[in-house]
Amino acid sequence: MDPRRLLIFRAVARAGSISAAARELGWTQPAVSQHLRTLERSTGCALLLRSATGVQLTEPGRVLLSRADALAVQLHLAEEELADLTSLRRGRVRLAAYPSAAATLVPRAVAGLRERHPDVDVELTEAEPPQALALVAAGDVDLALVFSYDDPPAELEWRPLGVEPVALVVGGEHWAATRGRLTLGDLAEEPWVVGCERCRAHAVRVCAEAGFEPTVRHVSDDYVVVQNLVAVGLGVTLLPRSALEAYRHPSVAVRDHPSYGTRRFGLVHREGADSVPATAALVRELSA
Repeated sequence: MDPRRLLIFRAVARAGSISAAARELGWTQPAVSQHLRTLERSTGCALLLRSATGVQLTEPGRVLLSRADALAVQLHLAEEELADLTSLRRGRVRLAAYPSAAATLVPRAVAGLRERHPDVDVELTEAEPPQALALVAAGDVDLALVFSYDDPPAELEWRPLGVEPVALVVGGEHWAATRGRLTLGDLAEEPWVVGCERCRAHAVRVCAEAGFEPTVRHVSDDYVVVQNLVAVGLGVTLLPRSALEAYRHPSVAVRDHPSYGTRRFGLVHREGADSVPATAALVRELSA
C-alpha cells in the first residue's frame, strides 16, 4: 500500500469531497480521483461513496482512515524530530580523542559547543589513534581526534587541524637543562623514556637521524608518568607540546629544536558524517 495514496485518501476523507481535497493538496481533481481508484484497487474494496455533495466513508474506509491518521501523526513527529536535529535543539556526538587532546583541545571545544547549542550532548571516549580509528570504522563513534607523525590515515575522511612541535624534556637538574647548544647526539648515552608505539617509533627515528639508537629504559603511554620519571633523573624523553600543555611537571626543563620533529593532528570520520548537524557543529568548534 502506497503511503502517499493513503495520505491523499485521508485528505479527501477529512475535507469531505474530492474537489476540496484537491484544492488543499494543490492538485487537480482528476489526479486525486486517479490515486483514490488505484488505492481502492490495491485494497480490494470501496473506501468512499461518491455523490454530488461529496464523499462518505464505507466501513473499510473508516478503518483505513484511523490508520491514515496514525501515519500522519508519525510523519509529523518525524518532521519535528528532524527539525530539532537540524536546528541543533537536540543531538548527540560520540567523540574519541587521544589523551593529550582530550585534556586540552576537547574541553574548550565542548564548552564552546555547549554555550552555543546547550541541547547537543558530546560523549567522549579517550583512545589512542589505532583504537580511535577502529571505533570510527566500526561506527562506535562519529568522530575521532587523532595524531600522526607520518602520513595521515587514508582509510577514512581526514580533516587536518594543525601541526605541533615535539620538545626534548629533561630533568631540571640534568646537565642538558642549561647547556647552551644542544643536539640529540649529545644524549646518545642517556637512558630514554618513551610513550605509545607511534611516539616511540618517532623517538627512535629522530635519534637514528642524529646517529644513535636510544637506550629505552622505561615505557609509558601516560605523559604524567613520563614526566615524573624524567623529573627524578630516570631518563630523558621527547613529548609533543599538547602533552606539556596538559601537564607540566615543575621539575623538568623543556628544550626546543627543529630536529626533534613535529606531529600533525586532525579529525577522522566516515564519509558524510560531517553533514550531520551536531557532528558538523563539533567539527567547527574543534577547528576553531
